[in-house]
Amino acid sequence: MARQQVAAAVAATLAAVAAVSAILAGEVYRRRCRRLATRVRELEASLAAAADKTAAERRGRVRAQQSLRSALSEKESSSDDKKKKKHTKAFPMASIGVVQSCFSTRNGTPRQPLVVPLARATVVLDPSRVPAEALEGLSDYSHCWILYVFHLNTDLDKMWNDPARSKLKAKVRVPRLKGGKMGVLATRSPHRPNPIGLSVAKVDGALAVESIHFSEHFISTLSDCWMHVQKQSLYASADEFRNLVKEVLSWDIRSLSQRIRPHEVTIKDDAHNGGSKIHNGHSNDEDHQSVDPSTSVVYHLHLDGIDVSYRIDQDSNIVVENAALLSSAVNQHRYSYLTWREKVVTL
Repeated sequence: MARQQVAAAVAATLAAVAAVSAILAGEVYRRRCRRLATRVRELEASLAAAADKTAAERRGRVRAQQSLRSALSEKESSSDDKKKKKHTKAFPMASIGVVQSCFSTRNGTPRQPLVVPLARATVVLDPSRVPAEALEGLSDYSHCWILYVFHLNTDLDKMWNDPARSKLKAKVRVPRLKGGKMGVLATRSPHRPNPIGLSVAKVDGALAVESIHFSEHFISTLSDCWMHVQKQSLYASADEFRNLVKEVLSWDIRSLSQRIRPHEVTIKDDAHNGGSKIHNGHSNDEDHQSVDPSTSVVYHLHLDGIDVSYRIDQDSNIVVENAALLSSAVNQHRYSYLTWREKVVTL
């Protein structure tokens, strides 16, 4: 009898354990289903957004194609009747700048930028067509697309003035194929149905300063200052510090108001934030009108305990004039270059 009771108790326990396991498994399954359902809803929302974007892009392409067909239709209808004045629809496009490269001829120009990493080029924009404000936000991106025209194409005149005589070649010889031919649209040849090119360029940020010159007085005063700050400076020498000044000033650190009205703005000195300030040097309004703004304004840059003063003219040429020891830097405990190097080595 006792054995039967024990067996019944064991059976009841196993049944309870099985029931609890089933409940837990069911709960885990329901949680997993809820997570999957949430993920499905997220994917469906993402897919719907992508579909909307694709549809918008398609509508834009359709409108562009319709405009192009309309323009071509107007051109064909006007060419049929030579007595009528031609009314070819034109698109408002014009060059906004030029590309300046280290290469002046096609001979030696690499077919890809990574083939010659030191090869460099820059885009010089026409300020009358592209104001500085148009470039705001571009530095937030790593690369940009550049559309351009092969304006030195030797067939350009024929293609635009007499397309029937242009005799565009469908295939061209490709150097990397050692004389073998390939379809022109599969190559980088400038001799194309439309002389348009597309390149991706890295956004490095255009320097706003034309040139930087260090006066003899600055070199002398920097040498005097360096005798006091060298033991607590983060830089190994006065020459290295001067290179730092050049790199900082190359970006034109003045505020927008300083750039627009440099002779009307006065900024309070702040020796703690390493910012830039200016001195007007005007005693009254009459003197204010008689002084050349390009030579009267003195800007100050605080770096590593040294006050660097400079001027900048209307052509963005900078002359660094003087170096003075900041009072806040005297007897101030800071890491030195040697301490910094030791910490870098130990990392």
